[in-house]
Amino acid sequence: MKNAHLGTLEVSRIGLGAMTMAGTYTSEGALDNAESIRTIHRALDLGVTHLDTAEIYGPFLSEEIVGEAIRGRRDQVRIATKFGLVSHAGGGPGVTDSSAANVKAAVEGSLERLGTDHIDLYYQHRVDRNTPIEETAAAVADLIAQGKVLHFGLSEASPETIRRAHAVQPVTALQTEYSLWTRDVEAEILPLLRELGIGLVPYSPLGHGLLTGQIRTVDDFADDDWRKTNPRFTGENFRRNLALVDEVTAIGAEIGATPAQTALAWLLTRGDDIAPIPGTRRVSRVEENTAADGIELTPAQIARLDGLEPAAGARHDEANMAAIDQ
Repeated sequence: MKNAHLGTLEVSRIGLGAMTMAGTYTSEGALDNAESIRTIHRALDLGVTHLDTAEIYGPFLSEEIVGEAIRGRRDQVRIATKFGLVSHAGGGPGVTDSSAANVKAAVEGSLERLGTDHIDLYYQHRVDRNTPIEETAAAVADLIAQGKVLHFGLSEASPETIRRAHAVQPVTALQTEYSLWTRDVEAEILPLLRELGIGLVPYSPLGHGLLTGQIRTVDDFADDDWRKTNPRFTGENFRRNLALVDEVTAIGAEIGATPAQTALAWLLTRGDDIAPIPGTRRVSRVEENTAADGIELTPAQIARLDGLEPAAGARHDEANMAAIDQ
């Protein structure tokens, strides 16, 4: 597989997100950790070197699964994980805390669960409005000096926050949504990242599953599936977004590619400083997604995909959008 460059960090240009391995979109009773481990192993066999997780996933379960899966294969992977949505001073999961003390407490737990002595890419999961970003960046800089962390990342950070953090500790990567479904970053974020030499790691590059072409109704979702309240999966927005998927499907059919592969192949045309992390816990899906590395879209097909209307509706509900630094 070809590689992408996130600052000075080189990773496979298609990675693997491990969030769903901890139960997102799935009731806990339906989880199969052995299947998740097989999926990670298959990804490594196919040339994936970029695994993305976070302490809040589970919480903690995703990191534990990744740690077990990479035992004996640590030198094959670049591990990315995240801090800041678990308070280790008593607040617990779901409490935003990127204070220096919490960062230093969080890293110890992540290192233990992952079974490693260093984290390749350590992200602030969400910007903490109660802690200056300079304090957080300095705390990660200390961890880098100690060798516990190699690179610093931000997730869902605004341009101002990116600049302020980068001035204290160079930022290697920003994680946010970017896909045929969500192209907001093209206006301001992506030019800034390229100005500063920061890579982009798109999460949900398949539109929370819609761009796979497998979802035609939300009626089959579990009652607690948060997509049921996501503006893009409700009412007229959902019907309009199915039309977008139909266009992606039609273009993929011209070259024998699935909708997911077509969407990922388009994203890979955007630059070698972009490394999407499609999430799955199934071997068949990781095989499908990684095969996008070998798909070549024609200039005409790229132009048609470029011209698609972005998804209808906000990308999160009001509560989740409020947690994003804008």
